[in-house]
Amino acid sequence: MIRLSKFIADAGFCSRRKASRLIDSGCVLVNGRLGLHIDRVTGSDCVTVDGRELKLTTAKIYFLYNKPVGIDSVCDVDDPASIVHHLPKLNDHLRVFPVGRLDKDSHGLMLLTNHGELCQSLLHPDYYHEKEYLVTVDKPIDKAFLLSMAAGVRYGGVTTKSCRVTRVASHAFKIVLTQGLNRQIRRMCQALGYRVMDLQRIRMVNLLLDGTGPGQHRLLLPEEISGLLRAVTHQ
Repeated sequence: MIRLSKFIADAGFCSRRKASRLIDSGCVLVNGRLGLHIDRVTGSDCVTVDGRELKLTTAKIYFLYNKPVGIDSVCDVDDPASIVHHLPKLNDHLRVFPVGRLDKDSHGLMLLTNHGELCQSLLHPDYYHEKEYLVTVDKPIDKAFLLSMAAGVRYGGVTTKSCRVTRVASHAFKIVLTQGLNRQIRRMCQALGYRVMDLQRIRMVNLLLDGTGPGQHRLLLPEEISGLLRAVTHQ
């Protein structure tokens, strides 16, 4: 028997974090009654989310997606711009969900999977999995900006963790983060007097876009999957 939130994640419906929110909102039923966080269920129980029955699957599937600007990474079926309308077409008992978020006005690499435990490990704030971005700003970058970004920037009552920053052009830099605050890079730049003109995620842990065009998704290669699983196993 497993916890209800883990069952929902293992069924490939969403992450455990999102599953907990669904339970809180009363969207989950277990054998016809309202689901509770303390519920423990098995594959023989009838678990539904908004009327859709979930089935456990042992098949794990992983896609890399190059999200274009204008796609919202929140799974909201009522939003025409939601990523939910751009996920790979799979069978009724196999679906993937995005790991984390990428701003609507940003673009680049996202991981799509039905592996709930992997998602939980990648998003947990106690673990420091790298994400790399290519950023273009509205004016030339100087040494003081690079040093400040790398040391950590204070805004809105928080100070970001130290990170790696490298200038690649007069108005562009690469930055490697190990935390995922809301609109973090944009707010860091704004606090230092810069405005982000373009923001692209180019790497997540060991995954690279590697020629995948905007709006396209592809299955991860076996070596990409094994490298990703090794990274979260050794955290």
